[in-house]
Amino acid sequence: MSDVRVTIPRDSEREERVVITGTTAADLFQGERSIVAARVAGELKDLAYEVADGDTVEPVEITSEDGLNILRHSTAHVMAQAVQELFPEAKLGIGPPIKDGFYYDFDVETPFHPDDLKRIEKKMQEIQKRGQKFARRAVSDDAAREELADEPYKLELIGLKGSAADAAEGASAEVGAGELTIYDNLDAKSGELCWKDLCRGPHLPSTRAIPAFKLMRSAAAYWRGSEKNKQLQRIYGTAWPTKDELKAHLEFLAEAEKRDHRKLGAELDLFSFPEELGPGLAVFHPKGGVIRKVMEDYSRRRHEVSGYEFVNTPHLSKERLFEISGHLPHYGESMFPAIEFDEQNYRLKAMNCPMHNLIFKSRGRSYRELPLRLFEFGTVYRYEKSGVVHGLTRSRGFTQDDSHIYCTKEQMPEELDTLLTFVLDLLRDYGLTEFELELSTRDESDKFIGSDEDWEEATEALRQAAEKQGLPLVPDPGGAAYYGPKISVQAKDAIGRSWQMSTLQVDFNQPKRFGLEYTAADGSKQQPVMLHRALFGSIERFFGVLLEHYAGAFPAWLAPVQATCIPIGDAHVPYLQEFAAEAKTKGLRIEVDSSSDRMQKKIRNAQKSKVPFMIIAGDEDVAHGAVSFRYRDGSQKNGIPREEAIAELLDVVERRVQV
Repeated sequence: MSDVRVTIPRDSEREERVVITGTTAADLFQGERSIVAARVAGELKDLAYEVADGDTVEPVEITSEDGLNILRHSTAHVMAQAVQELFPEAKLGIGPPIKDGFYYDFDVETPFHPDDLKRIEKKMQEIQKRGQKFARRAVSDDAAREELADEPYKLELIGLKGSAADAAEGASAEVGAGELTIYDNLDAKSGELCWKDLCRGPHLPSTRAIPAFKLMRSAAAYWRGSEKNKQLQRIYGTAWPTKDELKAHLEFLAEAEKRDHRKLGAELDLFSFPEELGPGLAVFHPKGGVIRKVMEDYSRRRHEVSGYEFVNTPHLSKERLFEISGHLPHYGESMFPAIEFDEQNYRLKAMNCPMHNLIFKSRGRSYRELPLRLFEFGTVYRYEKSGVVHGLTRSRGFTQDDSHIYCTKEQMPEELDTLLTFVLDLLRDYGLTEFELELSTRDESDKFIGSDEDWEEATEALRQAAEKQGLPLVPDPGGAAYYGPKISVQAKDAIGRSWQMSTLQVDFNQPKRFGLEYTAADGSKQQPVMLHRALFGSIERFFGVLLEHYAGAFPAWLAPVQATCIPIGDAHVPYLQEFAAEAKTKGLRIEVDSSSDRMQKKIRNAQKSKVPFMIIAGDEDVAHGAVSFRYRDGSQKNGIPREEAIAELLDVVERRVQV
């Protein structure tokens, strides 16, 4: 045996170690149960990997992103083994790790029932306790085909080797461009083969290293994500480094479910999705309409103060417009099919920018007019697949608060800085406070148009504007729009979920395609820079995000009903109606519950409606020209003079604070 020299980096320190031939990564980190894999020369390796002379072997903790993926992918294998033990005819699809969990697709005769998931989870617990070892072995393509002859979906992936990552989401977890590998699950004592799967790995050392997991639900999923392929059954699960983390995650999901905007929208009578309209098309009810109007009105006021000019454009146009803009060749799949009349094809608009370009082009423009900031609440239509439509947050018809700013190149840096500050300040006004910025740039893909020089200049201007905000800046290589780089504002809600909100995009290409120009100070014709900016993204989506952020309990300035007046007895109804009428003249939204329900029932109804204030009055209040406040938390303040009560309501609304 010869000496093998390895380097082990940990944080900022590097440990040099001499070991004997045959030493594994597991030997290097013996006794460190939190380490589940190693990274060698940039590649993740199982702990069974035998180190070579000169290797730099970096430990991978189970709590790291890579460690969590390894844990969850290993658990997916255990689930697939459990399914095939219980349902021997089940054929294997793909089982990758995903955010907070994993899934695996199966071809089975009948869909899984919730009772099936309980049986599968119990079988998984048995496999976990057996401590089966995950063992990697390389195989040739032909050998893999022979071993997996009864698994038609695996055979298809073998045939796609090298392009599997593009063939289906998660397929890269199974095969890559290099050698094929199969992972065997071996009995801990006898070494006997218990189960196997085509997989790139790495995996945990054994099933006993899986600390905590739970199966969540099953759903239908098309093979390789195509509606042309067979529909498989997908089981979702989650796995965590500790039972406490699993418990916390399940509690988080329960809280998220309570905040689901689709559920709250129905409970609070805000909006609905009538089947007669089709998927992804919402109607807003009167109370939802109030919230939406307040959101729009406040946004309009802020835009007016900031120098925006309001425009309106139609819902459809000749198809040629979207050919000029470049949307049809680059974005056509997300647009609704053409509508033919007058011997021409028309399209429902999926974006407002081409029409705003026509407004700019409608007459000659001078440099003195720039920057020209056009703003529209414009409804657009996008053909989202029915499987991804999700309430207000992913719909087919929605209204964008869309701005397009035309400026000179010299004005662009300052305009981007001002724009981003405006966006963040307005989002804060709606109650969001935690942000990070994502800078989406181009890669080497053919989807991007325009010169390298334009892209570099635009990207750098966006980067500088983002860095001035002092917020975390996350790179997103390849995530840019086809015509230019963008900054996306990611906002965290009340329970820590991150939502993409506003986007800012620099576009040198549409001005070229439309031949936009302005007369410069020296009399020459110059091309403006075009900045795309959607603040809410869409009003509907932002409505859904705020509904979940506040769990339906909107602050008073946004609440459809700001206060409900509750009489102690019928004799007090006229007094409260007089109070409500006075408050309404001040612009407050107040109702009087004059129903025949008992007082306690009226209070419960107001609580269910998540009204910010309850105004209660009885004999003593009437005698003293006062009312009593009951707050959302159940506390109460009595004997408030009517004028003071209205003043307090107005103050809370004016300051846009939560109560």
